[in-house]
Amino acid sequence: MQKLTPKADQQENGLGKHLLNPIHRRMFFRYAGATAAVTTLLLTTGCDDDDDDTMIDPMAVDLGSGDVGILNYAYALEQLEAAFYTQVVATKFSGMTAAETQLFTDIRDHEIAHREFFKAALGQKAIPALEPDFSKINFADRTSVLTTAKTFEDLGVSAYNGAGQLFTDTGVGLDYLVLAGKIVSVEARHAAAIRDLINPKSKDFSGDDVVDANGLDVARTPAEVLKLAAPFIKTKINANNLPK
Repeated sequence: MQKLTPKADQQENGLGKHLLNPIHRRMFFRYAGATAAVTTLLLTTGCDDDDDDTMIDPMAVDLGSGDVGILNYAYALEQLEAAFYTQVVATKFSGMTAAETQLFTDIRDHEIAHREFFKAALGQKAIPALEPDFSKINFADRTSVLTTAKTFEDLGVSAYNGAGQLFTDTGVGLDYLVLAGKIVSVEARHAAAIRDLINPKSKDFSGDDVVDANGLDVARTPAEVLKLAAPFIKTKINANNLPK
């Protein structure tokens, strides 16, 4: 399989030029699920400055700045989801049906594909592998697994919705938006499927906790998303250099 990794000496503003190559883009679409519909990112929220004065752990992983920082932000979240679903499939909860096993396996494969895409796109600028903290999740219990899956999927969708506007490169950045739109559509499908497992045949798949009165999905800033994800990530993360 052809590598997507950029040259080591490639400048940040040219980080994703290889994504403009149609062959590479087709490869990613196959990874992420070519049958997923393309959706438009909701570029409706800004990033607040509440954490600017927070003491930063010198050992924390710095996501970086500019488009690199946003890609690393997405990469961090995809690492978390891929690790979670890998564990779900490896240690099935009691009574997991064949249909549920297939669903979780499909989601796991999608999340791994998303993770590997960002890792390849970032190349040497990628943050290291993060250490998850799943100590509060009972993987043997269906309710615990589904509740966590719902949290991760809803959080992932809102993260992509809130981060799209932060891309700064008007050339490559637009290509990232197209690709992010395809990823967030897959994440939204995951979210709906998980919600249907929790409340079969209900309207909860698009409940008012994630879709507002205007029919728009929730969008969160990186600061809000990372605060909610923090209990599940042992590695400390510094997002202070992300675009505002």
